[in-house]
Amino acid sequence: MSYVLESFGYQEIRTKGSHHAFENEQGEVIIIPKKGGKKVKLTYIEEMIRLLDLENWKDEK
Repeated sequence: MSYVLESFGYQEIRTKGSHHAFENEQGEVIIIPKKGGKKVKLTYIEEMIRLLDLENWKDEK
């Protein structure tokens, strides 16, 4: 998930435990858990799709 966020201009700004915070140039912050290669819960994927507006991005490609 961090690779996707970085591809959309987000940079990791801090880490607290397993939670990593990413921020873009507009100051929007997304916090995601990193579990060392384990599967990510669907809830986090759906939230990232919503926050990055990937449904519309997919249609533009």
